[in-house]
Amino acid sequence: MSKTVSYAQWSLESYCIGMKLRSLRTQKRLTLSRLAAETGLSTALLSKLETDRMVPTLPTLATISRVYGVGMSYFFSEPAKHTLSITRKAHLAGNSREVESVKTTPLNAVTEGTRLVARLIEFPAGGVSCATDSCREGSALVYVLEGKLQLDAGGMQEVLEAGDCACMESEMALAWSAAGKYRCRVLAVTPAGPRAEG
Repeated sequence: MSKTVSYAQWSLESYCIGMKLRSLRTQKRLTLSRLAAETGLSTALLSKLETDRMVPTLPTLATISRVYGVGMSYFFSEPAKHTLSITRKAHLAGNSREVESVKTTPLNAVTEGTRLVARLIEFPAGGVSCATDSCREGSALVYVLEGKLQLDAGGMQEVLEAGDCACMESEMALAWSAAGKYRCRVLAVTPAGPRAEG
């Protein structure tokens, strides 16, 4: 039997009122019974409000707000920013015929205000190197997903294997390539900059 959701529940869902109520209570280290005593509301009602089984009336919310010392706007403010980018594994499956060039797949949408850029970079076997924007930005976190990654910087050379991670802060030019005879796939996270937004 499916649960029917009222229009009020549906329209208030994005505000996460129940979660905010529960969070405030745990921050204040109050039990439901203690909150009930301070508000004059039943523990059953408070429990239903915290688990989103009931929509609070404005007077009920005002009573609870008074105890917690927050304004009503606390419950109805929308997040200033919330971005979620999902890349399914089917989009990441490489085409085995494309072995001549480095393939870069963006993992998040880059808009004004984006602070981090995540990319999946696939290096073909055979030493084809890259000096893409993600390699020149000065700061990067690189996690090797598959194969071996060779990093060349200023005459120094490092080889990272699957499962290895490198955090780089550098002003030197970096060259990345697959080490060995197999392709290499890495997750690279860099700060967003003018190049990333273009």
